Amino acid sequence: MNYNMKKFLVSITLFFVAFSISFAQQYDVLDKVKADVRKSNGMEGPFRFDGLKPLSKAPAGYKAFYISHYARHGSRYSSSSKTYTIIHDVLDKANELGVLTPYGKELRNKYESFYMEPWINTGDLVPLGFEQHKKIGEFAAKEFPSVFKGSRKVNAISSTAQRSIVSMSAFSLGLKSRNPKLDITHGSNHVCMTVAAPPSAPDALVRHFKGEDDAPALESAESFRARTARESELLNKLFTDTSFIKNVKYGERFPFELWQLYCGYHNYEDRPLFDDLFTDEQRVGFWEAENYESYLYEATARYSQIPLLEDIIQKADAAFKDPEKAADLRFGHDYILEALAALLNLNGWGTAVSKPEDVKYWFQNYNVPMAATLMFVFYRNSRNDILFKVLLNEEECTIPQLKAVKGPYYRWNDFLSWYDSMRAAHPEIK
Repeated sequence: MNYNMKKFLVSITLFFVAFSISFAQQYDVLDKVKADVRKSNGMEGPFRFDGLKPLSKAPAGYKAFYISHYARHGSRYSSSSKTYTIIHDVLDKANELGVLTPYGKELRNKYESFYMEPWINTGDLVPLGFEQHKKIGEFAAKEFPSVFKGSRKVNAISSTAQRSIVSMSAFSLGLKSRNPKLDITHGSNHVCMTVAAPPSAPDALVRHFKGEDDAPALESAESFRARTARESELLNKLFTDTSFIKNVKYGERFPFELWQLYCGYHNYEDRPLFDDLFTDEQRVGFWEAENYESYLYEATARYSQIPLLEDIIQKADAAFKDPEKAADLRFGHDYILEALAALLNLNGWGTAVSKPEDVKYWFQNYNVPMAATLMFVFYRNSRNDILFKVLLNEEECTIPQLKAVKGPYYRWNDFLSWYDSMRAAHPEIK
């Protein structure tokens, strides 16, 4: 077989491999969202522990010894008080004008009996959020006993948000419940923000990198939402006349904020108050619009997470030389974890797309629910050869740009080589 024929066969093989991977990513995303309300809740929904897959065994001779972690805070009330006030103001005005449908009146009555406590506690962690991170701490200690043994040291930091600080405490309690001897230190201040939420650090400490402002040449989020979210159907279900909304302050945001409420209220409320608000088809449309907006923001934000990735690498290097170090934990926010996953290209999240409709095939924001967690788990053998794997929400990930040693296990040196090439292409802007 001549060289050209070999080259052709390799090329066509790679094409079909790429095609099969792409197809595996895309074919049933909307079906999954339609079938599972929790997926359509996207980033606002709570992480649940049902359906977790057993973790694979490490290659022979390798033992887990260190974990580096980043987590989104656990379940909370809505992050913006406007979610609650805009809904209240629009429904109140509609009631005053007599333009509520029978369903709209029912919804308003439910909402008025419900919203005051969430509004007062805007952004705060809820009891479910505490339990989530406590369970994840327990999971980590149970699954990786060789890491969290004896009096080994764990360092934890968080953003300055209350919900992140309390999540950090809950995770630590989960670890302690499995091993009270662990030596755990906590930190949360504005310097910690350079790692826990780099773009939100104090202005003097924010770093910038080439490419972080390169927005993808795609349709705007507003345009995509207008043709995807089917907002008029929702409004007509609630109001006999919708023209008044434009005269209510922030009224144009009402459908979006109602969607935010719908997706998130089961973080803190067991009653099915609003579960029938959206049809299955509307859920799919609103989710795709929201997912697309998340992609647009995180596609441009991924390189702003280089300081966080630097910290992961530097802390790992120090831990490799310190037999007492068990883990470094970081607690922050959804927009950081989404961008970090895109930067790492976990499960193909960093894939660039040419059409807005293709975003959902690679990037799904339901993978960053409340209490979403990313863990680098490090292994070594008697020759001090270091492997690692990445868990997202306690499930093993692929890293397409690296060649796996076995299953989800990769060589750390290969990762460092990828990091060096990525940094060379995206230097810091002074």
